[in-house]
Amino acid sequence: MQQYETVIILTPLLSEDVTKEVIAKFKNILTEGGAEIIHEDNWGLKKLAYPIEKKTTGYYHLTEFKAPGELISKLEIEYKRDERIMRFLTTALDKHAIAYNEKKRSGAFNKKPEPKAAEVAQ
Repeated sequence: MQQYETVIILTPLLSEDVTKEVIAKFKNILTEGGAEIIHEDNWGLKKLAYPIEKKTTGYYHLTEFKAPGELISKLEIEYKRDERIMRFLTTALDKHAIAYNEKKRSGAFNKKPEPKAAEVAQ
């Protein structure tokens, strides 16, 4: 099984309950298709780089998962059919991207560097 991550942009007109319902729908499609969900991240409402369907904001959601390759085409067809999704992008991750995501989840990039002994002595 290959590891993937997909980012979807939902229309900002949805209520919070409907947004959660849409995300649960696609999570269910993944799990029923034999995928293992590794990580999910709601980025929330963000400003778009350019207007899509006359909207300037969108609700972003990222899902990282392991799945068989044939599931991706089924998932993307469902994304295209759902009018609540403005854009989506699914990316296959290589070993470097997987390692980067694991470090990011563990918080390795958020830690402040320790002050050096020479800086502390001053």
